[in-house]
Amino acid sequence: MSSALKGIKVLDFTQIAAGPTCSQMLADMGADVIKIESESGDPCRAFPPYVGKESSFFLALNSGKRSVVLDLKQQAHAELARKLASDSDVLLESFRPGVMARLGLGHEAVSALNPRIVYCSISGFGQSGPWRDLPGVDGVLQALTGLMSIGSAPQGAPTKLPVPLVDIVTGHMATIAVLAALNQRACTEVGQRLDVDMFSSAVALQQSAFASYFATQEVPSSLGSAAPYSAPNEALRCADGWIMLAAYQPERWRTLCRVLGAPEMADLPQFSTLDARLTNRLELVERLESLMQSKPAAEWEVIFREADLICGQILDYAQVASSPQFEALGLKELVDHPASGPVAVARFNLGSGSRPTPTRRAAPRLGEHTDAVISELLARFERTEPQPSETLDHEYQAGS
Repeated sequence: MSSALKGIKVLDFTQIAAGPTCSQMLADMGADVIKIESESGDPCRAFPPYVGKESSFFLALNSGKRSVVLDLKQQAHAELARKLASDSDVLLESFRPGVMARLGLGHEAVSALNPRIVYCSISGFGQSGPWRDLPGVDGVLQALTGLMSIGSAPQGAPTKLPVPLVDIVTGHMATIAVLAALNQRACTEVGQRLDVDMFSSAVALQQSAFASYFATQEVPSSLGSAAPYSAPNEALRCADGWIMLAAYQPERWRTLCRVLGAPEMADLPQFSTLDARLTNRLELVERLESLMQSKPAAEWEVIFREADLICGQILDYAQVASSPQFEALGLKELVDHPASGPVAVARFNLGSGSRPTPTRRAAPRLGEHTDAVISELLARFERTEPQPSETLDHEYQAGS
């Protein structure tokens, strides 16, 4: 998989998480990703915690890329960006609608220079609609798309999942769109304009929930860990903690009751069918938890798995990272950063064998590849352009 996109050049104007997730995945598949940054760099370079002086957040989503510093408000630098676009297969950008056009780098201008380019805009709300110009970040999108309304504890304060869920899924959606457009270009020799947005991506995460709403016009309530369509399918309290259990299918429901030493409970009118268990979920949970207070979660996990029940303890990050499955899938990788030394990152598993392909190189230092990329560019065009020393400040060339 690491060479699937060998020869594909990606010009990446994105920052923070959604766009960089897409370009990270493309880099993992072998694309040459050129990350364009301002003098101050991608804002997430400042996100703590740090490994040495480097943001762990930035390191996680930018390995395998090359960093070029350009001030796109300077005409000479914008012209260099256009030259890079004319020589690229894919352009990714995550500015608000209209910003790239004002810089002379909009789709119309770039596709006139390079009709084969796949131009992917990644934004909060898309390129159309009344919210198109609003800024968007992950937490706000979790709020505006209903995720926080259904994911919080009942009667509790709204809860945001403390990872950039919407950003990451948007990056995955953009990756799928780019790969499809590249495949179509192989047949048509013409690129495409792609419009990928966080709002639509967050709704896509909830397709079944929205289908239920459209069918019933009932606004789903907040159920904590419970699934609105099945029971028991939630976190249950044990003697020392919690375990997530899904035993809603008829045979598994009967198995659960037998394993808990209460086989008669399976046929009680309030629990005998899925609809009945959903209607009487509070009583169901109370009864199950009373039976599960006799043993710790780890013991129940062993017992349930031996009975082929679907379950899992509620693990923290330390437990996840030390689990044998995490190790077996090779999800922790050490990359050698020139300033910070070996850095551990969690890898995207792109399905190539049992282990992810090793990263080609660590995330770049700011402007690390400016000279090399500009020199490569000028070597492919007639020498009518100014030399890098005439177009770039010295500090840009040095990558400082």
